[in-house]
Amino acid sequence: FGQVVLGPPGAGKSTYCKNIKTFLENLGRRVAVVNLDPANEFCECDIDIRTLVCLEDVMERLHLGPNGGMLFCMKFLENNIEWLREALKAYEGYYLLFDFPGQVELFTNHGSVRAITAAMQKFPVQLCAVNLVDSHHCSDAGKFISALLMSLTSMLQLELPHVNVLSKIDLIQSMGQLDFGLEFYTEVLDLEYLVRTLEEDAPPRRAALSRALTGLVEDFGLVKFFPISINDADTLAALQLAVDKANGYIYTGKGTIDERGVLSQDELVQVLEDRYIHNYDGGLDVELERDVEDEGDEGAG
Repeated sequence: FGQVVLGPPGAGKSTYCKNIKTFLENLGRRVAVVNLDPANEFCECDIDIRTLVCLEDVMERLHLGPNGGMLFCMKFLENNIEWLREALKAYEGYYLLFDFPGQVELFTNHGSVRAITAAMQKFPVQLCAVNLVDSHHCSDAGKFISALLMSLTSMLQLELPHVNVLSKIDLIQSMGQLDFGLEFYTEVLDLEYLVRTLEEDAPPRRAALSRALTGLVEDFGLVKFFPISINDADTLAALQLAVDKANGYIYTGKGTIDERGVLSQDELVQVLEDRYIHNYDGGLDVELERDVEDEGDEGAG
């Protein structure tokens, strides 16, 4: 069993792997971190792709830039997937955390990562993708729409059980005031309200595009987020329980989480708002109340 940890640079993937490893070891699991980012030379890991291929060497020898070099490295791993199979034999029975690179194109329109994860499932490893998105995107409507599209595309591209995560939730109040409550972002509620915040400053053409993009996300109805603070055990327990259900680990009975002691999604959101979010002005609730009043006025007319 294992997790494919992905997300853009700066989302906290390596920190997540380090902390979730400690969390799982405290539950009695044996855990191994597999660094599959050929540019990450500071990752604390048990298996390192840099012993197979290194981004700096590829760039120097083939005269490629960082992005081209990364695509080459992932293709090289795809073509040498037996290296990974052999390396994993020393960790049979371990729970595996695969720390992937952050380049978005690897998970949206390039086929190597999809081929690599498909091969890993045949080893076999029961996988769940954990997609980390920095919670600061919630403070900007345009950024949050981009994060939604990236998350949806990754889900469709990889075809794995998938859990999306809003990371660094403890820092969210320092990144700007939220237009809506935390539940709006975790549950991905009516995104029309998000578009309205863009219309205040954006030209009509951009607003129309945003409305079309959010409509696409809502039509699929797949994207939701788990909010976490990497140092908050309550959030890690709720997230790990969701991951265990997604990849089937919960049915092993080994080092599993007692569901009775884990906060539900609604409870978790409320607790995190109380702990970390102090500048929410009730924007969504006010908007909803206005819409209900407007509908009532129209019905009375």
